[in-house]
Amino acid sequence: MKLDSTNGDAKPSGSFTEGGGAADDDDVLVPPLNFAVVDNGIFRSGFPEPANFGFLKSLHLRSVICLCPEPYPEHNSEFLKANGIRLFQFGIDGCKEPFVNIPEDTIREALKVLLDVRNHPVLIHCKRGKHRTGCLVGCLRRLQRWCLSSVFDEYQRFAAAKARVSDQRFIELFDISCLKHYPLSFSCSRK
Repeated sequence: MKLDSTNGDAKPSGSFTEGGGAADDDDVLVPPLNFAVVDNGIFRSGFPEPANFGFLKSLHLRSVICLCPEPYPEHNSEFLKANGIRLFQFGIDGCKEPFVNIPEDTIREALKVLLDVRNHPVLIHCKRGKHRTGCLVGCLRRLQRWCLSSVFDEYQRFAAAKARVSDQRFIELFDISCLKHYPLSFSCSRK
């Protein structure tokens, strides 16, 4: 909202279209589907659309971790380039149970990028921000020494009715030992 300087009344910014939406969306910040803060400098969401670019710009991102195998859309690539945001793409197929195959080595490589604070602030996303993103965040939580019930609660909050037992099994069995030497220098790891 902007303040009308003639009488001090607050009026909505921009004009409104027939459908009730603002015609001037410069002042409107729309987060991507399933957006949330994971930790200081780490965010998660579904695949960002052009309507989300203003919001993403406000995060001052340095990096994006995309967990989808498809080529990154041109308009998204142009947004990243225009804002100096580095794209790390780890193509994991979005399979449905019982044929879920989450490549452990790909999650391990994505975690290495995620743990490097030089890449922060960073946005992790897949198509809907549920399963692949949930697996990566779940593995991060294991490194942060969260108890499994809390890790699964967070996973289920985003996956909702589509929570996958196989994803939770993957998170539980993921070998974090080779990543324990990476520094965890963000909020949840501080004692």
